[in-house]
Amino acid sequence: MSLLKGIDRMRDVLIENTERFARGLPANNALLWGARGMGKSSLVKAVHASVNATHGRRRRSDGLLKLVEIHREDIETLPDLMTLIRGAPCRFIVFCDDLSFDGNDASYKSLKAVLEGGIEGRPDNVILYATSNRRHLLAREMIENERSTAINPGEAVEEKVSLSDRFGLWLGFHRCSQDEYLAMVRGYCGHFGIKLADEELEREALEWSTTRGSRSGRVAWQFTQELAGRLGVRLTGK
Repeated sequence: MSLLKGIDRMRDVLIENTERFARGLPANNALLWGARGMGKSSLVKAVHASVNATHGRRRRSDGLLKLVEIHREDIETLPDLMTLIRGAPCRFIVFCDDLSFDGNDASYKSLKAVLEGGIEGRPDNVILYATSNRRHLLAREMIENERSTAINPGEAVEEKVSLSDRFGLWLGFHRCSQDEYLAMVRGYCGHFGIKLADEELEREALEWSTTRGSRSGRVAWQFTQELAGRLGVRLTGK
């Protein structure tokens, strides 16, 4: 968790939401959206591990908080999954990474039904977390196509745009600044014991980000891997 830089507010909000859920209190489904490579999926996994470490012992009789990943192409099976885990003694975060819908894909209706709860209602022991590069989950051309072909364009577009509204918690991730990017690099190097003069480290890190055309946590990690390999440092956690 300490290696995730530049996303402090999103980290704190998601931890608080997940801790409430782990204690059996009301909590919101969460959509983590925004810039690529800024730690959205990493944050979900880190928060799950952190909350388990904090609350796992207290819930030994009920089992730990489980993280279940469902792939986007399997969204239509979500109602079946809800049936399987309803009433289980554990509590579940159902996680879908890189969620989006294109073309004539109608599987979003299954997700919408689960988020709304349907007739049976979403199980009390389940919460849904998803990541996406899109705030509204749908491609712009998909929305425009609905508007141009529907008998009632407003209602058709509203049905699809409203999908993201079913997530009670929206956390936006934006491109990091140069200082945040360098803090990520220094954090990785310090954690893994990679020794390089700070001035040289900064110069090489900025050159790497320039060649990649972006700055993000992913780019910082890729630079760290390159630097560690070149210096003969094994990336093993401390």
